Amino acid sequence: MAETFDLIIRGGTLVTHNGIALGDVGVREGRIVTIGDLATASAHKVIDAKGLHVLPGVIDTQVHFREPGNEHKEDLEAGSRGAVLGGVTGVFEMPNTAPLTTNPEALADKLARAKDRMWCEHAFYMGGTGENAELLPELERLPGVCGVKIFMGSSTGKLLTEDDPTLRRILRAINRRCAVHAEDEPRLKERQHLAEEAADPAAHPLWRDPETALRATKRLIALARETGARVHVLHITTAEEMQFLAQNKDIATVEVTPQHLTLSAPECYAAMGSRAQMNPPIRDEAHRQGLWWGLDQGVVDVIGSDHAPHTLEEKAATYPASPSGMPGVQTLLPIMLDHVAAGRLSLLRLMDLVCAGPARLFGIVGKGRIAVGYDGDFTLVDLNAKRTILDKDMANRSGWTPFHDREVTGWPMATIIRGQVVMREGELAAKAAGQPLRFGETLPG
Repeated sequence: MAETFDLIIRGGTLVTHNGIALGDVGVREGRIVTIGDLATASAHKVIDAKGLHVLPGVIDTQVHFREPGNEHKEDLEAGSRGAVLGGVTGVFEMPNTAPLTTNPEALADKLARAKDRMWCEHAFYMGGTGENAELLPELERLPGVCGVKIFMGSSTGKLLTEDDPTLRRILRAINRRCAVHAEDEPRLKERQHLAEEAADPAAHPLWRDPETALRATKRLIALARETGARVHVLHITTAEEMQFLAQNKDIATVEVTPQHLTLSAPECYAAMGSRAQMNPPIRDEAHRQGLWWGLDQGVVDVIGSDHAPHTLEEKAATYPASPSGMPGVQTLLPIMLDHVAAGRLSLLRLMDLVCAGPARLFGIVGKGRIAVGYDGDFTLVDLNAKRTILDKDMANRSGWTPFHDREVTGWPMATIIRGQVVMREGELAAKAAGQPLRFGETLPG
């Protein structure tokens, strides 16, 4: 009697721990139960994946979905809809909302808002502050929490922890890996006049210069060594930081964004103005190549989108009143697949950066691999599909992308979560059914 599954993905090219090869995957009750030749098996649903590559579900470990407090920019439903349209099966959402996510009540509110509205799996960062430092060992272990986030430099929202004594208290308290926005706030204040005098977003990388980033990153690593904490340094933008972090991989993991890998100054500011404005800034070509060096050499652990929308009306304000941030969750995978097509990185390397790496760093249970016993999360991509990214196709509430009118090679064709097809060829499932991610113990590396 032929074996029966809830779902079979048949004839695709599987990207797994064993490499890249043709094969089938069988899913039952939301989990992978068989990998191999399932030509004689049957299933309630069969997906013909011939010509497609089957990745583990892509996980974006840095998004700002703005809910509660700024739903006019973005919300949990629209942000997660963009995620699954872009092939992303799980997201980590940031705590700089209004109110800030710094206590159990704010977390519970977000989880309640996410239920039956978020299309993808999800978890929320707990913001680290001087007020909740001693409570963080309990807060970071609450169900639905992916870890603790610290802002060393001011950005969107009011979450800021700039002084070393408070940073030390937080790092000493927590046990999980701490995600950090590393810009030096005293230097930002000293140099703000440069932005105000210029009144031009092209001055953004001058105000928030490479030294501002490097100084904060060095402070962070010194405090991590002192306290024994493990840190995850977000959105690295400078060649110097990458070289420095390469010497501190025993305690620090590293994220870069598709924006910083793809765009460079001054061209992006000339073409897009404040649409290219984000924190830390898009920098010049030498720094962009420094980021690629870190990716090529294995220094970079994950790629996150830093999806952070603002409306175009807000962006139109005179710099520096124009807010920093740009959408990115829906374009993370297409942009990186285009880099694969161009030969900048391998598909296996990309899989590690956006699937296995996030699961490994943060201890996500059942995600990040195509392996028996893992959740049936898959991102099916056509490596040869040519598409043009357009503002009108973006699900984010602000309705734009910094990559408008860019043609890319490689496109997500289906998003599958726990064996359920959530997106196929741009069409969504009948309803949103994302669930909170679960976490085990994180590894020390």
